[in-house]
Amino acid sequence: MINLEEIKEQEIDLDKVYDYAEFSDKVSGRCDNCNSSYFKSSVKGGIFLRECRECGMKKSI
Repeated sequence: MINLEEIKEQEIDLDKVYDYAEFSDKVSGRCDNCNSSYFKSSVKGGIFLRECRECGMKKSI
C-alpha cells in the first residue's frame, strides 16, 4: 500500500482516481497537486467524484 508520504515524493498521476479514504487532502479543501480550491463534482454509480478544475486531479470521496 502506498502512503501519502510516498505520493508527495512521486509525481501525481492525473489519469488516476485517488481514494479519499487512503489519500486525504494534505491541506483540507485544497488540491494536493496544485493547491487550488476550485473543484467540479459529479456522482456516478453512487460514487462522488471531485475533480480539480485547475489540473484535473481526481479523488473519489
